[in-house]
Amino acid sequence: MPAGWQGAAGVWVRHRAWWSPGVTQRLCLPRAFGMESMVDAVRVYVNSSSENLQYPILFVVRQQKGVLSWQVPLIFRGLYQRTYNYQEVSRTLCPSEPTPETRPSDQIIFVDVASMAPFNIAYELLVTRLKNFQLETNKAFNFTASPSQPQYFLYKFPQDVDSVIINVVSDAAYPCSVVSVQDIVCPVYDLDHNVEFNGVYQSMTKQAAITVQRKDFPGEQFFVVFVIKPEDYACGGSVPSSIHGNVNRTWNLQRTKNLQVTIVPSIKKSVYVQAMFFSFLSFLSFYLGSVVVAFVHYIRVQRKASAGRLSPEHGSGMMTSSHPISASTPEGSSYGAIDESSSSGGRQLGAPPGSDTDSSVEEESDFDTMPEIESDKNIIRTKVFLYLSDLSRKDRRIVSKKYKIYFWNIITIAVFYALPVIQLVITYQTVVNVTGNQDICYYNFLCAHPLGVLSAFNNILSNVGHMMLGFLFLLIVLRRDILHRRAMEMKDIYTLDYGIPKHFGLFYAMGIALMMEGVLSACYHVCPNYSNFQFDTSFMYMIAGLCMLKLYQTRHPDINASAYSAYASFAVVISLAVLGVVFGKNDMWFWVIFSLIHVLASLALSTQIYYMGRFKIDDPDSDMGMFRRAVMVLYTDCIQQCSRPMYMDRMVLLIVGNLVNWSFAIFGLVYRPRDFASYILGIFICNLLLYLAFYIIMKLRSSEKLLPIPMFCIVATAVVWAAALYFFFQTLSSWEETPAESREKNRPCILLGFFDDHDVWHFLSAAALFFSFLVLLTLDDDLDTVRRDKIPVF
Repeated sequence: MPAGWQGAAGVWVRHRAWWSPGVTQRLCLPRAFGMESMVDAVRVYVNSSSENLQYPILFVVRQQKGVLSWQVPLIFRGLYQRTYNYQEVSRTLCPSEPTPETRPSDQIIFVDVASMAPFNIAYELLVTRLKNFQLETNKAFNFTASPSQPQYFLYKFPQDVDSVIINVVSDAAYPCSVVSVQDIVCPVYDLDHNVEFNGVYQSMTKQAAITVQRKDFPGEQFFVVFVIKPEDYACGGSVPSSIHGNVNRTWNLQRTKNLQVTIVPSIKKSVYVQAMFFSFLSFLSFYLGSVVVAFVHYIRVQRKASAGRLSPEHGSGMMTSSHPISASTPEGSSYGAIDESSSSGGRQLGAPPGSDTDSSVEEESDFDTMPEIESDKNIIRTKVFLYLSDLSRKDRRIVSKKYKIYFWNIITIAVFYALPVIQLVITYQTVVNVTGNQDICYYNFLCAHPLGVLSAFNNILSNVGHMMLGFLFLLIVLRRDILHRRAMEMKDIYTLDYGIPKHFGLFYAMGIALMMEGVLSACYHVCPNYSNFQFDTSFMYMIAGLCMLKLYQTRHPDINASAYSAYASFAVVISLAVLGVVFGKNDMWFWVIFSLIHVLASLALSTQIYYMGRFKIDDPDSDMGMFRRAVMVLYTDCIQQCSRPMYMDRMVLLIVGNLVNWSFAIFGLVYRPRDFASYILGIFICNLLLYLAFYIIMKLRSSEKLLPIPMFCIVATAVVWAAALYFFFQTLSSWEETPAESREKNRPCILLGFFDDHDVWHFLSAAALFFSFLVLLTLDDDLDTVRRDKIPVF
């Protein structure tokens, strides 16, 4: 054995020497330990006091499976060409397993030491045997690593385990580290500049988790590699200044990180089956409940019909003298009303539906082009007290066709929006699978269960509720639509002139929007990140917007926005959301422009709502007419009537609404939230809640009732939304931070060992949206026996 080799406890060989110019030193190390039944791993540590970067000392280790080489000082490069130099280097040699064909004594390691330096260089070489190279299942293992002293270990799948989760934790967030899972291939990529070349990897601060499946490793074993990065910017830390001169050794000590790794078995295939059954059966129970309610309603209708046949004066279909009009009319509600002949457009009470003009002959625009009709609109819609008959004067068939356009347009939008989204997220998932870069997608890695090519199947499965309940809502609306058509064919007087006019186009659009929210949320969760978050929110905007339109349409059926203008507005909102993703991070000019658009849009919409669409500032008789009109409107409505506006209820709603929207605009301008899509969604939701609260308050103020079903839906909506929001705010990841910082928020599964908090949010939010839709569908069922000229507009 060459001079200078010394044995020590736990140390195979220790060698201290001077390298001399022109000499290449070769050390021959026998590799037999008498451990033929275990994996043999050796770690080589070298240290040199030389800091001369022009003449580094080179170490080349040759063994049975390959060659490993490095230099001392070892140089790492960071951002902006910064360099970090390390005099201490420690590397694990590629392990070998004894075979029957090779004897332990035949396994030899050669270490060559060389340099081009014209002077002597002192170095130290230490070779040790790794006693805990193979990790065990469910057993924590602690170790230390640094940029120049990476670590990796071997793991073999037990016979009864098909999938495992590698949990890595550290008490300190920095230095930034990388956890990699690599196949059994030599050389092992265990340095900062090459760790991304093989396998899957994650950056890490305090926590990391990687799910590994047996089928991905034919040898049923793999390496777990731990690399410490020379800089922390990849994990969200600050970029340090360059390291020079004598600071190197101190820097080596600062970049050391203590880690703990635990490998635990993942869930079995049976859990996947249980989770799928749970998901579908949970929402099939809603179908069962709907069938029960429909059956009970059918029995009650049949009983009423039987009673009507026995007592003709209590017939359920035709108007009789035993149903006085004033029976459900609040005191004083006739003030400001007009005669039935004019308020219903000249239609006689009980006129058959066949008297309506056929929609194939006349279009809606025919009603709005004649000066007489325009004059009539101005008289009716500017009354102080409006009733539903004043705003339901247009032909029923034409208005129904107008609202059906919402349904057909949203189907077209959904197809053209969803197909590119699906293609894009498939590309995202393919890139993740091919490159192994798990920093691309922001999963909850402690509860991300793969299936096929999908990395987090549980996040996708939990969106099935939106699709199933959206389809159920369509069925409920279809049933109501069919019953309404039958009543029209039977010339039911209550259907013709009583209650809220039944137009189902917006309801159908809401059902499609709920289903598409499930589809696009699932697409987003294929690979959730900052760039594709708008996939998850686009149809949320539409749902909130359609709900507001439906609330407004209920009492304003003739003057609601057309499908074309509504969807065009949604397109503008989604365009702003995209611009916010691109420019909304730090660009002040974007927030100034957006805030101005927001405030001006609020004022314009408020004016349109306040004047029921009859506000005009043009005067054909004079070029200056529009300015005079604007001054007159400002004087009469903003100054003269400041203390007592003509339409007090509308004014109160619009003042509160504008205060809320201006507050949002100021908040965005001051704080410039990075999550711009959620910021816009918050604006929509607050406006919807404000309008719904106003509607219910005004309904109760008008002495209208809340029947048991809508009351149950309101309570269920409030309870389920409260529970859903609780789980929503249990943040499990955040693409507003770096992937490593986001993983600090990861948590284990909480439901069936398969679903996490965000999956429970998906379940509950789907149910909450379904109940919210039912509120809008059933809220005014109490008015079905009230004449339209007695139903106030608010």
